[in-house]
Amino acid sequence: MVDAAPSPWNAANAVTIARIALVPLFAWALLVDGGQTVEWRLVATGIFVLAAASDRLDGYLARSRGLVTDLGKLLDPIADKALIGTALVLLWWPLGELPWWVPVVILARELGITVMRMAVLKYAVMPASRGGKLKTVLQSVAVTLFLLPLEHLPGFVGVVAWVVLAAAIAVTVVTGVEYAVQGWRLRREARRAARLA
Repeated sequence: MVDAAPSPWNAANAVTIARIALVPLFAWALLVDGGQTVEWRLVATGIFVLAAASDRLDGYLARSRGLVTDLGKLLDPIADKALIGTALVLLWWPLGELPWWVPVVILARELGITVMRMAVLKYAVMPASRGGKLKTVLQSVAVTLFLLPLEHLPGFVGVVAWVVLAAAIAVTVVTGVEYAVQGWRLRREARRAARLA
């Protein structure tokens, strides 16, 4: 007897959806008083960290309880991109704390991979790879550091923030190329299988 597939409306996916719902709350907190208030910067940082940490929770629930679904595989990276993308864009504009090319490079990669995932969805679902997870962790740590009120912290914190961001950008670009190659192979193999059928 074949076990029934888990319902897409489960605890793991609920955590993912909650992470997406936290994005506008985070954005609002970051922009209070033009992002210049120490207290509100810390509130925004706390919301961001909570949302980012929930990524591990939904992954744990999905694997430990057999709740892995195609919907979860699709929503999880979208939730990560929405959270980190919102933070990067707001840190660039209107806050002016990151140069324009940082969100452009990262979001171009993220949107490109999302579009590719959608394009190959009829062939297979592409889950996040280990490299993709490392990229997400580095981006999350870098963004967390930049969300802090750096002007009120020791100078080395800002240096660490830029070093982590540089590593995040490098891994983002490398894994983007890897995903593109994987998507192209999936599409090619699926077409070849269709011709042989």
